[in-house]
Amino acid sequence: MSKPVVNIWGTSAEAAPAAAPAAPWDTKWDLGSRHTASGTAWVFYSSPSEKVLKRPVILADGFAPGGTNIDDLYDGLQNGQYPFVSTLREAGFDVVLLGFADRTASILDNAEVAIQCIMRTIADREGEHPLTVGGFSMGGLITRYALAKLERQRMRHETATYLSYDTPHRGAWLPLGVQAYAHYVKDNWGGPLKPVLNSFSNLVNSPAARQMLRWHLETANGTTLDVADGQHQDRTDFLEALERMGDWPQIPRLLGVANGTDTGAGNNIPAGHSAMEANGPHLIARLDAQGTGERTVARMDKPGQEPTEIRTTGFPELDGAPGGLFPQAPAFNDAANFGIAAMLAGLVNKTEAELTHNASTFVPTISAVSSARIDDHDALYSKIDPERSDLHDFHCATSNEGHTTMTRELGEWIVNKLKEV
Repeated sequence: MSKPVVNIWGTSAEAAPAAAPAAPWDTKWDLGSRHTASGTAWVFYSSPSEKVLKRPVILADGFAPGGTNIDDLYDGLQNGQYPFVSTLREAGFDVVLLGFADRTASILDNAEVAIQCIMRTIADREGEHPLTVGGFSMGGLITRYALAKLERQRMRHETATYLSYDTPHRGAWLPLGVQAYAHYVKDNWGGPLKPVLNSFSNLVNSPAARQMLRWHLETANGTTLDVADGQHQDRTDFLEALERMGDWPQIPRLLGVANGTDTGAGNNIPAGHSAMEANGPHLIARLDAQGTGERTVARMDKPGQEPTEIRTTGFPELDGAPGGLFPQAPAFNDAANFGIAAMLAGLVNKTEAELTHNASTFVPTISAVSSARIDDHDALYSKIDPERSDLHDFHCATSNEGHTTMTRELGEWIVNKLKEV
């Protein structure tokens, strides 16, 4: 799997020797204030001879721990399968990469930073060429809300194109067993001096994750979730806030791409199949891929305690559904969601866990193109009907690939679409 644009796991000290080369930005803007969310925009003019913006493309970073690292963000965009930034610049566009001081903060808070960036871009632009505004993963939700809010307030955003890149418009999926397992490890073996054992649980319970995840578990308590349950109040509040702004910006054309297929072809993870098993002296655990009907998707057992089970009722087969796959962590031997669970078990037991499936679907295709609810099993595994999408136009990957991977297929489609304006 190629490197993602947005690395959910951030940059670890263990990965320092392979740090990304410095991004060649031309100028930067500090955004926000000490009383609000803050961030930074890094500006790449279309050519070294230019000193003003003429055809701006604003692209926002996505969900990850801590603040945006511009070198990592640029590396994922430029040095993967397709040199996206340089191709845009060669086509005459100025690229503005928008980062946030806290990428786990509320989407609504970081949208205020995006609004500042949009207004600063308009103020610095020479001429009247309209803006392109969008983002990767959560960055697409941040900019969607920002543009809609500007319209609601009757403020001119001068944006002709909104662009989302594998954005979870209808919600992201993180296996419920994995969520509970992350909390279980933190509760039993984490603590102030155990950051690695705490980190997955902290990410799951961050404000942005609670807003993005369609189903959320806050604790490791044994429970049974019906498919209609589990939406965190923060997600409900976010969706209501988005609806008050009109749900979508109405002025721009709405474009999107998905790292999953549009044919209904999944990633071949069999429903109900064991994804990870740990059998050690301190932790005995099993996590299963999500299946339909009544299922036990997780069982965690610490000797001397009652076992904890997570059960589900009525869920579709989400782990194997078409969509962008959960990103791998380069600092942890490319572990993804089930892979991180296995890594944590290894740290607790001091013995290797059995990992069958490393990465499951994170953003189902129907969420990225906003065409159906992700609790609809038939819609998940059917060919996408463009007429059902909230987007005016979209493009999906030929095969299911890593979430926010910048590929030639998707990158070229975007560049060609932007050239139309």
